[in-house]
Amino acid sequence: MSKKNMLGVLLCGAIFVGGFWMSGGLAVYWNLAAFLIVVAGLFAALFMSYPFARIRTAFLVARSVYTERQPTPDDIVRILLELSVKSRVEGVLSLESIRQKIGDSFLRNAVAFLVDNYKERDIREFLNTEMAFFRERRQQSERVFQTLAKAAPAFGVAGSVIGLIGMLSGIQDTQALVSSIPVAFVSTLYGVVLSNMILAPIAESINFHTGAEMLNQKLIMEGIIAIAKEQNSHRLEKKLTSFLSPSEREGKAELLKAITKKYITRQRKAQAEREQDAQPTAQAAFDDAVPMPQPREEPSRGGLRLAPLARLG
Repeated sequence: MSKKNMLGVLLCGAIFVGGFWMSGGLAVYWNLAAFLIVVAGLFAALFMSYPFARIRTAFLVARSVYTERQPTPDDIVRILLELSVKSRVEGVLSLESIRQKIGDSFLRNAVAFLVDNYKERDIREFLNTEMAFFRERRQQSERVFQTLAKAAPAFGVAGSVIGLIGMLSGIQDTQALVSSIPVAFVSTLYGVVLSNMILAPIAESINFHTGAEMLNQKLIMEGIIAIAKEQNSHRLEKKLTSFLSPSEREGKAELLKAITKKYITRQRKAQAEREQDAQPTAQAAFDDAVPMPQPREEPSRGGLRLAPLARLG
């Protein structure tokens, strides 16, 4: 959840609670019996509907939706453009060095298929299968909260009926009558608030983030397949920016030029260093292959050195 969303939730929640406070104080609207009836009934229905593992997964998904930052399509385009330029300048195998550093599991698997030289058809098939099962898992988590949202008002009504029965059974007892009235009215309030302010928004948030992640995955698949086909980086940039809104498309051509310049400069620098390191090695090899001529000793007799023949006459 972004900071603006969090600020909006806090502000509107404070106003909502303030309305209760101005209507007679918060203590008037708190009733433990009504709260237990609604919440216990909800979780009883939940455990009867889904396995515990699915319930746990649904709550973990809901937590990740609100706490983890999801990459935007703009972020994905930047990464894919850099992968494209790097693969064209340094080769596809060079992507293996950065594959483990990628945080997104879908993108990491896609890069692995690219490095392992899978065909376009196989990459598309594998990634489409992963996308389909990802959507199915997210829909199951969404249905968990949809079930809770649908059941909450019904258990609120159940709490009201329980309170009314308590009122009728203790109509001669003033104390029992007073204790049953809050249960009869507050239970419905709890059910409606839980359903429409908490549970239904969580289900909708999971659905929205699932669609956003599916768009990112579609973007990744098309980008990786284009890189596998050795498509020109400029064509890839045009193709990827079609996934973005018009305002997000600005500056992508300049970004591609900057990335290309960075990798070309890096490659030239590395090549110059290799050539510089190779010069002493080549000189040493030449020296070993062609030894330097040694000065010839002049023969001597009786300790007297004889002049070379070339010097006689």
